[in-house]
Amino acid sequence: MSDGSATVLIIDDEPDLADLYAAWLGDTYEVVTAYGGEAGIEAMSEDIDVALIDRLMPDLSGDEVLDRVREDGYDTRVAMVTAVEPDFDIIEMGFDDYLVKPVRREGLHEAVERLLDRATYDAQLREYYALVSKRAALETQKSERELADSEAYADLVNELERLSDDIDATTANFSAEDFEAELRKLDDN
Repeated sequence: MSDGSATVLIIDDEPDLADLYAAWLGDTYEVVTAYGGEAGIEAMSEDIDVALIDRLMPDLSGDEVLDRVREDGYDTRVAMVTAVEPDFDIIEMGFDDYLVKPVRREGLHEAVERLLDRATYDAQLREYYALVSKRAALETQKSERELADSEAYADLVNELERLSDDIDATTANFSAEDFEAELRKLDDN
C-alpha cells in the first residue's frame, strides 16, 4: 500500500521529533503533524490511515488520544511510539503496534507498512466474507442448473477466487505477530 496514497498522522508533543518522523515518512506517505494530544484529536479525520501517537504528552496523554480515536469510530491503524516501556496495562489498550523510542528510520517505515498491510487485509477480509455470504445465500436458494446458467454467479465465484489470491499475497508478508494481532482482532469482533 506504499503507493503514496496513505496518510500518516504523527502526534507528539516534541515538535523536533514529530518533524523528524515527518521528514522520514514524507517521501513515501502524505504526513500530517500534530504537536500534542489536543492537536492530534483535532487533526484526526477519516483520511488518516495510520496514527503514530506518543504516549506521554502533557495536555492529553497518548492513552487518552487513543481512547478518543476508538470512541469516535475512526478506522485508523494506531501505533504508540513512546519512551514508556510496555507493561501489563497495554493489554486492554486498542492500539495496533507499540514502538519504544528511540525509533530508527527503517523501523518507523516498517511499522507503517505493516499497519497498512493489516488495514488492506482487513478490507479484503470484509469484502471476502460479504461475497461468501452472498454465494452461500444463492447456493441455498438456487438449483445447480440456475447457478450454472448465471453469469452473475460465475462473476461472483471468479471474484472470490481473485480476492482469495489477493489475501494470500497480502498475508505472505505477515510475521507471526501480525497473524496473532489479526486473529485477536477477529476474535474481538
